[in-house]
Amino acid sequence: MKNEAEGQTKRTAEAGHWGKEVRSDAHVWIEPRDRAGIDVVLESRVKAYYGDSIRKQAEEALNELGVKHAQVLIHDEGALPFVIAARIEAAVHRAGLGEGKRVLPDKIAVPEPSAKDRMRRSRLYLPGSEPKYFVNAALHGPDAVILDLEDSVHPGEKDAARLLVRNTLRVVDFLKCERMVRINQLPLGVEDLNEIVPESPDMILIPKVESPNQVIEASQRIEEIKSKHSITRPIWLMPILESAQGIENAQKIVHASEQIAALTIGLEDYTADLGVAKTAMGSESLFARQRIVNAACAAGVQAIDSVFGDVGDIEGLRIWALNSRALGFEGMGCVHPLQIPTIHQAFAPAQAEIEKALRIVAAYNEAQEKGLGVVSLGSKMIDPPVVQRALKLMARAQAMGLVTKAAASA
Repeated sequence: MKNEAEGQTKRTAEAGHWGKEVRSDAHVWIEPRDRAGIDVVLESRVKAYYGDSIRKQAEEALNELGVKHAQVLIHDEGALPFVIAARIEAAVHRAGLGEGKRVLPDKIAVPEPSAKDRMRRSRLYLPGSEPKYFVNAALHGPDAVILDLEDSVHPGEKDAARLLVRNTLRVVDFLKCERMVRINQLPLGVEDLNEIVPESPDMILIPKVESPNQVIEASQRIEEIKSKHSITRPIWLMPILESAQGIENAQKIVHASEQIAALTIGLEDYTADLGVAKTAMGSESLFARQRIVNAACAAGVQAIDSVFGDVGDIEGLRIWALNSRALGFEGMGCVHPLQIPTIHQAFAPAQAEIEKALRIVAAYNEAQEKGLGVVSLGSKMIDPPVVQRALKLMARAQAMGLVTKAAASA
């Protein structure tokens, strides 16, 4: 069916999910028509309470999208309004209607900009097509949430997921969590940026980076969108190196943009590229992880480790995270909220480390007050790099709430 006025081919389409195992989502089916207006049929367990408001929202959304005549069936599985809006918009676009039009829910206040060197011990992956994970994610206390548009989203759901993630950034309060989005590999990732950047995420993760040009391309597009929407706050970048070629180019990649705040590795793809099995000890990826740490340190940005995929092996996670910190990583990804406490504990300085650093800092401050160029602790001379390491550890301990500001500077 052809709409001559708009030059678009109209067709029946759908978006979203419904069924016994589905929560906090909605399935929208639309059949464009030539006449008879809008007919919305709703199926919902809360129809008696919210049926009228859902129908009203649907009619208003369709009007914003320029849809005048259509049969619409909505299966509601407890979806919030921002989810319903995203599902309606996706279905309408898939039906060949509403080209260039959006349904944007009211936007909450954007949180304070994220600092480039903020603490990033844990980042919790949230599949971008699964709204049931979004609203309560911050309650688990990760340092960051990643709204993922790449590996966790089926190829046929990429268009709908980016609209859902866009609306999520507008509506969901992630409390103190840094709001990250992992886009798709370029060039598809450019479409993600077009929807996501206007909502001012704190950080964009760029997957499967093998050359500086990929970072440059993404960075330039981000700046273009920011300029168009008068966005002045920073949007940081975290390239993900996931191949042998990416690791070899780590030093060039990490210097590709001043907006890079961290560098990370994707071990599933990296080990697949090598043709080896990924193990719990990680010996097969030790070289690559050390290269990430070295490149990040040389560029003055954070090195962030990959995820530990076995959710049931908490002891294995603890050992991995401790080894990760010992290598120089400042955090890692997590695929389940149960992993967050273990990761935070592993990346926290031990009490003995804190006490030793306190003594070193105290000796350093005393030497400064006396105008001495040499710092001593008992009978030992303390080299400047040791003092700097102690100061950095105390700053990290303070950020984690393990020591007070007064104690850290005493």
